[in-house]
Amino acid sequence: MTRILLTGGAGFIGSSVLDALVARGDRVTVLDDFNDYYDPAIKRENLAGALATGRVEVVEGDLRSPAVWASLGVDGWRAAIHLAARAGVRPSLADPALYVSTNVVGTANQLDWAAKAGVPVLYASSSSVYGDGYPAPFAEDAARLQPVSPYGASKVAAEELARTWSRMEGLRAVGLRFFTVYGPRQRPDLAIHKFARRIAQGEPIPVFGDGSSARDYTHIQDITAGVLAGLDGLLAGTLAHDIYNLGSDRTVRLDEMIASIERAVGKAAVIDRQPDQRGDVRRTWADLTRSAGELGYAPSVAFDDGIDDFVAWLRRR
Repeated sequence: MTRILLTGGAGFIGSSVLDALVARGDRVTVLDDFNDYYDPAIKRENLAGALATGRVEVVEGDLRSPAVWASLGVDGWRAAIHLAARAGVRPSLADPALYVSTNVVGTANQLDWAAKAGVPVLYASSSSVYGDGYPAPFAEDAARLQPVSPYGASKVAAEELARTWSRMEGLRAVGLRFFTVYGPRQRPDLAIHKFARRIAQGEPIPVFGDGSSARDYTHIQDITAGVLAGLDGLLAGTLAHDIYNLGSDRTVRLDEMIASIERAVGKAAVIDRQPDQRGDVRRTWADLTRSAGELGYAPSVAFDDGIDDFVAWLRRR
């Protein structure tokens, strides 16, 4: 039986993709370092259901270690899904070297391994690559990417590495630019998770700026469907491009997001108004023309419904 390698499979997005792969019968090896960016026990909990199926094995190790990649071997693999990364714009400002070493060196190791194993790679990029200098909605053929954080820059570098390996080794590599993903298992440091928890507990929420900034919030259910579609298209050889946006094709203002959480939680937020943050962009919005046409990608979760889904999950915990 051939296996799929899934890096970052214990995280928010990775574990949701893992569950979907296992549900359709795939055999998966998860590579994750279980770092302490947030509680590793949460990541291990994310894996519990998939591990119980007997179709998943876990390799604990650092993407930056050649020995970890050597331990995987190069035989018996079908594809790689590369989701592991140091995530977050603001933390990347505090420790840019960590983001470069993990997201760039780690991706180079992934691509090198995949070339030797002779398997295609589907990898995660980010809407952060567009920055603030590109008109919305953001299309994949942006003439010049202008990230405004080390995190965004590390994702641009990862995309260029994938193109280099494609030219150099003939590696089939396709990137998916995720737009602000939310939903069950979302990382506790992300705004929707943090705001919902604090509003429920009557604690102040830090709001940066005047509330007019906007994001293309994309539910994890839609992202997972897009990843599976990307994997299937990559394996079938039907994809004409090397980068695809995965978003919701709409924007939600920060103040609107807060109002939706207030409605779902049933409590008013206590606002702690803060200045705009360095590294934040004013607006994100995915142009889905390419993804709809070639992946059949069609996001279906309305934002208010997605917030209800997340708050229900949070209450169960």
